[in-house]
Amino acid sequence: MKKKDIEYFKGFLTNRLEELLSHADNTVSGMTTPKENFPDPTDRASLESDRNFMLRIRDRENKLIKKVKKALTRIEDGTFGVCEKCGEDISSSRLKARPVTALCIDCKTEEEVFEKALGL
Repeated sequence: MKKKDIEYFKGFLTNRLEELLSHADNTVSGMTTPKENFPDPTDRASLESDRNFMLRIRDRENKLIKKVKKALTRIEDGTFGVCEKCGEDISSSRLKARPVTALCIDCKTEEEVFEKALGL
């Protein structure tokens, strides 16, 4: 992969990581504010539902943070853009669509077919 492409992905992933981490900080500060008292149980249920939804989103973002960090590590050790399963280069169009990927499209498709067959 060209040095220019590596620098692009490194910058993109670094910015994405900073963005995700700032969302996480906002969630933590938002959850530690004093609890409001709602005389109406429906209002309380709505607040709890919104908080639950936000926590599910943040959990997904936490998983993405881990993938971004792994991708940045692969950039540093020179294995970014190389499929972890077959060792072939991952196409730049795939990396642009999913920069955190560690598998080429063929290996990922094979993995998904296997997972579907197992019912995962």
